[in-house]
Amino acid sequence: MLLKKNYIKPLIFITCLLPLAVGIWDGFSDQLGANPIEEITHRTGDWTLRLLLVTLAATPARRLFGWGWPLRVRRMLGLFTFFYACLHLLTYLVLDQFFAWDEILKDIIKRPYITIGFSAFVLLVPLAVTSTNAMMRRLGKRWGQLHQLVYVIAVLGVLHYLWLVKADYLLPLIHAAILLALLLVRAWFQRRSPLARRSVMQTS
Repeated sequence: MLLKKNYIKPLIFITCLLPLAVGIWDGFSDQLGANPIEEITHRTGDWTLRLLLVTLAATPARRLFGWGWPLRVRRMLGLFTFFYACLHLLTYLVLDQFFAWDEILKDIIKRPYITIGFSAFVLLVPLAVTSTNAMMRRLGKRWGQLHQLVYVIAVLGVLHYLWLVKADYLLPLIHAAILLALLLVRAWFQRRSPLARRSVMQTS
């Protein structure tokens, strides 16, 4: 158990960097396909959503299986989610649009999947900024209320993915199913908690 506690954070840190390392390797070895910018955009977007769902799974994992270690790395996972979201956005702004702000603004207004994706990123920023212990103490109860936005962000992220694809909906639907399962588990435990407290009061 001590070994796990000592090494779990470095292991998760290295694991979260692997997609970036693979992407850099593929870039230098010319393995990003015929459209490298599109491939980078998809990879960074995919890992943003995957890490977000893994972050959301930390609390259900503790409640369903008694695993405490996911909670110890949840903040790290959330920050890596933001990191890959930044790479995803920068790929679009720099490599795809070359800072053509007029075209970017038109895309945000006219293309729903970009509008939703940009909205999700904007909501993700305050969560990343307030992820420190100092901000948790300063905000108090408001910190928890603010970080409930992660569920809204996850829904927007899945919708962004669904509206982005044009033919093969399998992977977006898998992500949507995982998110739905996590939301149902959360709703079940929220409903169960008042019932448990009521039962204790009745038997005391």
